[in-house]
Amino acid sequence: MILPDPEKKSDPPQCNYCPSAPVTTDWQGYVVVMHPDRSEVAKRLNISRPGSYALKVNIR
Repeated sequence: MILPDPEKKSDPPQCNYCPSAPVTTDWQGYVVVMHPDRSEVAKRLNISRPGSYALKVNIR
């Protein structure tokens, strides 16, 4: 899930689906999945919920 820039929010970023997962704002490219049950892309990326997802995440 793509999160907003933490510098623009007072709260630390947190994933809505997995709050304990590490998050980052350093990503490249994204895909928006509206109907994962009907999407070939969602099946290939193992996405089961609608939303915006980063394609490449840089964790340092």
